[in-house]
Order: sequence, then C-alpha cells, then structure tokens
Amino acid sequence: MDIYVGNLPWSCNDDDLRELFQPFGQVEGARVITDRETGRSRGFGFVQMPNSEEAAQAIQNLDGKDMDGRLLRVNESQPKQRGNGYGTGGSGRRW
Repeated sequence: MDIYVGNLPWSCNDDDLRELFQPFGQVEGARVITDRETGRSRGFGFVQMPNSEEAAQAIQNLDGKDMDGRLLRVNESQPKQRGNGYGTGGSGRRW
C-alpha cells in the first residue's frame, strides 16, 4: 500500500520517515519529496508498505501524531490526477 504523509517537519528526511513507520511492519520505501531547485523538503512524503494490514495499522496510529511540533496527516495515497485538474488534458492555462 502507498501511504501519503503530510505536514512533515522541514528537518525530516527519508531515513526519519522510514524509522517512523518501521514499528508497524515492513517498509519497502520511504521518500520525502523535495523541491527540484532548492533541494528543500516540501513537507510531505510517501511510504510503501507491502502488507495492507500493517499499513492500515500505521495509518491509524500515526495520523494526527505530533512530530517535532507538527501534527502529521497520514492516509492512503490517492492516484495523482492527470491533466490540469479542470478535466482531462489541457495546458492548465486559464484565459
């Protein structure tokens, strides 16, 4: 299961994210998303856990948890919308 983790502290890195989820089961991957230009965290990331029961347990236990003064938002990742968010395709420009 792919898990979205939002409202991460700016200091959180991939290893920190992995360690946060490991007590709940096997973690296949953990990645904090960074800005391409600055390399700075964008405040969210994704975790992959192969066992859906373990993933559900992690979501239940970590959603709303305080991490360095920030309340985490943890839920099952939703597929990324294609296009511009106003329907299918398009340039995203509003004229």
